[in-house]
Amino acid sequence: MLRLPALGAEDGSEAEERRSEERDLGAANPPERSGGKIGTVRTLLIVNPNATSTTRSTRDLLAHALESRTQLTVRQTEHRGHAAELARWAADTRMDLIVVHGGDGTVNETINGFLPLPGQPQREWLPRLGVIPGGSANVFARSLGIEPDPVTATNQLIDLLSDDADRRIGLGVADDRWFCFSAGVGLDADVCEVIDGKRANGKAATPARYLRTTVKQFFRAKRHAPQVTLNIPGHEPVTDVHYAFVTNASPWTYLDNTPVVTNPGTTFESGLGVFAMRTMGVLPTLMIARQLLSAQGDPKGHNLFREDDVPAVTVTAEEPIGLQIDGDFIGRRNMVNFTAVPDILDVVAPKP
Repeated sequence: MLRLPALGAEDGSEAEERRSEERDLGAANPPERSGGKIGTVRTLLIVNPNATSTTRSTRDLLAHALESRTQLTVRQTEHRGHAAELARWAADTRMDLIVVHGGDGTVNETINGFLPLPGQPQREWLPRLGVIPGGSANVFARSLGIEPDPVTATNQLIDLLSDDADRRIGLGVADDRWFCFSAGVGLDADVCEVIDGKRANGKAATPARYLRTTVKQFFRAKRHAPQVTLNIPGHEPVTDVHYAFVTNASPWTYLDNTPVVTNPGTTFESGLGVFAMRTMGVLPTLMIARQLLSAQGDPKGHNLFREDDVPAVTVTAEEPIGLQIDGDFIGRRNMVNFTAVPDILDVVAPKP
């Protein structure tokens, strides 16, 4: 069972345990709390120490900055699913704010830990969410307008908290799981599966590795016939699809510092974006890829189906096909239901 100290109700051993863990993150000797505008905000900082760009010095800075302005509890993730457990505890104990320092996968896990899905019993209390980039692409944070550099993002977060700057956004649901910015079936899921395996073997998820893996997986998938069909309310079925991306924001991802834009009209305030390719030909694929990386970012093509604002889409496949959610490979399925859920999550982020 997960046991965490409740702020203001610690016995001696629990308090010493918390102080010891804070020292591990460089948060020793916390300053006296002022009780000012944000001084009473009860905050849980979730740190993924294994995320691609998470460093001890940044963790120290973030912990000190939050400790000086909020009532802070710091926890590091220790295993898959731990961020969800911590987030659930934070909501159960009515914490005001959860700040995640990690990659997109850690953010996704956190949200799925404390935010009930539609149709589930709803909570009486939901924390706000803040994000400090710590992964490789950090798509969710950057799409919200959070600075990509963790140190700059820390200062930005403190300023946003001081200004009480919140933003309510929509999310997507893929069957039984929230997604923040992107999900997909086929090619990108296959890429994520390979990258996840390399991560498990200690290799970093760099942009170059993603690009090499995408090229390899493309030529492997090129040999297979299209087997995916999309069903969207108000549309005829979209058949003979090789792979499809479903997005909740733009861009779809980043290639280093370059945004890769599949659905420029999709935002956290709109419905879902759908981007589906009905060819694996090299030349048409290169033409679309060029558009994805252009400054205009408005891809069009004879073999491309694209909609930027749909309420839902159901993907069916003749054989089980790979599914990725926010960059993590989930598994293989014959059918996935994607749904847009508007105005569901409060985040600490600049206004759009």
